Amino acid sequence: MGTVEPATDAQEPSRPVLKRLPTPAARRRLSAQAGLREVMGQFATGVTVLTAGGERAHGMTANAVTSVSLEPPMVLCCVSRAARMHDAIVTAGSYAVTVLASDQKDLAKYFADWRRPAGLAQFDSVDWTAGPQTGSPLLDGALAWLECELAEVYEGGDHSIFLGRVVASSRGTAQDSLVFYSGGYHQIDGRIRASA
Repeated sequence: MGTVEPATDAQEPSRPVLKRLPTPAARRRLSAQAGLREVMGQFATGVTVLTAGGERAHGMTANAVTSVSLEPPMVLCCVSRAARMHDAIVTAGSYAVTVLASDQKDLAKYFADWRRPAGLAQFDSVDWTAGPQTGSPLLDGALAWLECELAEVYEGGDHSIFLGRVVASSRGTAQDSLVFYSGGYHQIDGRIRASA
């Protein structure tokens, strides 16, 4: 069930109008499935920083990001409705994904820390460039970057699933990936070859 209303004549057809979903009562309530966090922790994922520009500019470390389609190019991210990032994406109508390199663990920790400054001030201590298509901050030194226009929003329990249409993508010069596994950050050497 989507939460996007169709555009009217007075609205831009390419930008959906989003309904505000109710915010969950508890900001950090554990899952009713007591072992779910532990089980999913055994699934190694890449580490990204989601960003949104505009009046509610914000960044957040995330691993709930995946590609959806090559034609048209689409990716999704999942964000708690209680997170500041949720309102930032809804307000901007777009978001960016910075795929972190192995030497960017400090960035991952920084954007996971709720005590950092709010708004654009949180980017003062990091090197970044405004995305040419969305204006979302793209963090320097990463493996890759994606800029996405928000296409659809779906309810997913206490999270929203943001489906984005990729409007720009680029690859950095870093070679090795930062991954999250079993509650911690690890490095994957880009020279490792898959076994036959």
